Amino acid sequence: MNPAGTTPERPPVKGRRELKHAITRLDCHLLRNNLQHFMTLDPHAKKDGQYLIRSVYFDNFDNKILNQKKEGLYHRDKFRVRLYDHDASFINLEKKSKRDNLCYKEKCRITAEEYERIRIGDTAWMEEDDRPLMRELYVHMNLFQLKPVCVVDYIREVYIYEQGNVRVTFDSSVKTSYKDINILNPDLLMVETLDPNMVILEIKYDEYLPDVIKYLLQVKDCRKTSFSKYQYSRMYG
Repeated sequence: MNPAGTTPERPPVKGRRELKHAITRLDCHLLRNNLQHFMTLDPHAKKDGQYLIRSVYFDNFDNKILNQKKEGLYHRDKFRVRLYDHDASFINLEKKSKRDNLCYKEKCRITAEEYERIRIGDTAWMEEDDRPLMRELYVHMNLFQLKPVCVVDYIREVYIYEQGNVRVTFDSSVKTSYKDINILNPDLLMVETLDPNMVILEIKYDEYLPDVIKYLLQVKDCRKTSFSKYQYSRMYG
């Protein structure tokens, strides 16, 4: 509990729209040349505008989360733990939710030691944790037997456009571990899950996608595809 003896309130989460398209590396190169004149690179990225994302996803012995994705349910949640460029000093627990056509994401910081305890099944301490999201994960781990099951790596390049709060990302070199969920190991053995020539284009925005971005991306069909890096990775991990 915090010093005042009260549990912190859970801040409201704003829903966003997401579009996903599988494109070739050549398409990515052409789109990048268009976007860089109108959008800015993510300031948190390295000099080349890219960074490595590593996530471990939670599921259970019945593959509840995986099956919900395959069935295309419009009301589903998934938990993951994520770090960037193998930096174990900055790790987030995230919950990503789908509600109809909107996506919601909540997150909170956790430590490497806390993830290790979760990984080995030491979870009793989570029940009365100050962080609401940690307590919610505890409930799901006990109610649905969720546990870390699959590590996914990929290289992300991000472009930002302030109007509409638009983020355009290119995800490449998608890899997964083979049942090893030690995300803190930078030398974790990973295998390719997608054609190396494939790049995943993701477009995320709030209420509207500005016409200039639609034009630059040549997005004629604004319906979201069902591509999932987690789903593809589970075929290997």
